[in-house]
Amino acid sequence: MAESSVLNVKNLTVRYGNGCPLCEHSMEKNRCTVCKSIWALNDISLELYPGEVLGIVGESGSGKTTLMRSLYFDFVPTVGTATLRDYCSGEENIWDASPAKQRMIKNNLMGMVYQNPVMGLRMSHSAASNIAEKLISAGNRNAGEMTARASELLESVEILTSRMKEAPKHFSGGMQQRVQIAKALSMYPALLLLDEVTTGLDLSVQAKVLDLIRNIKARFGISILLVSHDLAVIRMLADRTIVMLDGKIVESGLSDQILEDPQHPYTQQLVHSLI
Repeated sequence: MAESSVLNVKNLTVRYGNGCPLCEHSMEKNRCTVCKSIWALNDISLELYPGEVLGIVGESGSGKTTLMRSLYFDFVPTVGTATLRDYCSGEENIWDASPAKQRMIKNNLMGMVYQNPVMGLRMSHSAASNIAEKLISAGNRNAGEMTARASELLESVEILTSRMKEAPKHFSGGMQQRVQIAKALSMYPALLLLDEVTTGLDLSVQAKVLDLIRNIKARFGISILLVSHDLAVIRMLADRTIVMLDGKIVESGLSDQILEDPQHPYTQQLVHSLI
């Protein structure tokens, strides 16, 4: 029997505008030249398996971030379904869930690390308070437990517990990302969403964050959806890779296969730029 997926997305479409019968044949990149609708995501389907890292690579505007933020309920899809193994045994579309159930899914079953830490952290609150916020949203009211969990998580991402009462606005970019990762892990999620987590960081800091992600995967066995425009990051972390362009998947497969023998012209261009 095939292993059940942690996440299953089918026919996900995010369109800005009403669309028209001519959209399919009148597209300029991801914009219809007739009705001017923008197809940020166009019929995206994917599966993510237990303990797997699925890389999503593509240029700016390809739809990578829209995909991640749709899964985290930041955007409302136009069409599509997504099921989680840990929500209703993988039988109910998470986008059909009530707002209360969507909050439960977001707070208990997923963790999200945004490219810009400002979107994932309260910069003026302490690092510990940021983690406690996620725990409180999931129903925890025990201050002692939350403090202990914050200390444990910050230590796991190599932030000194002596700094847990400091606000992230006083931290470096790499430290802010690590606080975001700690917060995302606080409820032992089955699914971790990482959106361009190394963009804008110095190379040495990038390496530390990537090593941390690799260690988290090994230690916790979490399934990770990893968005990057950088194939070097994908090479290091992803088991399988999806290549996106103009809101569509243009190639998918094992990461080694895509990096060594790319089929689509856009993927070939990406790989050649890496060599």
